[in-house]
Amino acid sequence: MIEHAFTETIRGVLVRHFAGAEEDILEKGTLLQYINHKTKAANRGSKSRGSFANLYAIYVLVEDYVAKGFHKKGDYSKYGGAVFSSLLKRQRQLPFGAKLQNHGLNHRMNEEFKKFFPSCQYVPILRDPETNRYWINSNLLRVKVGKKTYNVAEAVIGVIDAYVAAKRNSFDTFIQACTKLKEAVRASPDAVQAYILGLLAPNVDARLFEIVSFAILKYFYHDQFVYFGFTRADLRKEQLKLFKTGRTNANDGGIDFVMKPLGRFFQVTETLDVRKYFLDIDKLERLPVSFVIKSEDGEEELRGRLAQGAKALYGIDAIVRSYMACIEEIINVPRLRECFQAAVRQHHLPAILDEIVKQSKVEFNYSEETGAAEEYLLNDAEEDEGASMA
Repeated sequence: MIEHAFTETIRGVLVRHFAGAEEDILEKGTLLQYINHKTKAANRGSKSRGSFANLYAIYVLVEDYVAKGFHKKGDYSKYGGAVFSSLLKRQRQLPFGAKLQNHGLNHRMNEEFKKFFPSCQYVPILRDPETNRYWINSNLLRVKVGKKTYNVAEAVIGVIDAYVAAKRNSFDTFIQACTKLKEAVRASPDAVQAYILGLLAPNVDARLFEIVSFAILKYFYHDQFVYFGFTRADLRKEQLKLFKTGRTNANDGGIDFVMKPLGRFFQVTETLDVRKYFLDIDKLERLPVSFVIKSEDGEEELRGRLAQGAKALYGIDAIVRSYMACIEEIINVPRLRECFQAAVRQHHLPAILDEIVKQSKVEFNYSEETGAAEEYLLNDAEEDEGASMA
């Protein structure tokens, strides 16, 4: 079992429930070990990926199991199962869960669990596709130590609650740090610049990397103009404007940024899997796409690696050339730094920081009233759509 900073918190929760048996339970509890793996990001600050989707898939099912009292008595095998729409609604009520979709409940959590524990005979989430009812696999909630069997359902809830609290605190700290930097932008511009550049580091959460990339590019292009018109006499000056098209990591098939009036499309990624790139290109029917890549490697090196991957995947030069021609521009981390410095020279540092704070609050549903990350429910139409996807 891997050890990290949050592992001690997990042990602390187990001590409260099973004092004296916590080590054996953690060692033998496969579901707890999976949660231990997924909570590595707890003490890495707001920049690290939260992994909420799969954890919340476990959480809502175990919560339902406990609410019905099956952790104490009753025959869970006779239970009719939890309704999908109720589970999805509950996930979206939880901190950082407002935009979660059905993937964790339906297959991703089970697939990842099997990858971590290939020899385990159980899958965590059971589902009847005909009735759209769900169960947690209660075999994973019962941990046998010697002759005694412990039910870890309440401990599972406690561990995930503690993880959410840690991540929530990290995000609140991040927002507070940004707010203080906004006040210090004139007195200590170098410190503000260093902080923002730090948000482009390899360990940064993909959502924050996308937000920071957008803020930088928005103000890099802000002072650039093009001229449009149907005749020479009718030319008009148009400012380049970059728009963010939706939530980060939304799995909605969308393109991340769009530029007006040129109609350029930007996609943010941290992978070099050519299938992902070409899928994005196919979405736009082979229109050019600029890729913002979370990598320190040079643009030509990245383009070369993508070309090699394309050749290995397709093996036909004409197809490879067709796809590669659609990669309009590669914007790597060094290029983002250059764009940032150019925007700073145009006196846009305060605006970039404001944009990062604004987009972060939108992404994490941050409430000014409570000073904490508050989640809200999506409307009924969206919930029905999610249920129909299950």
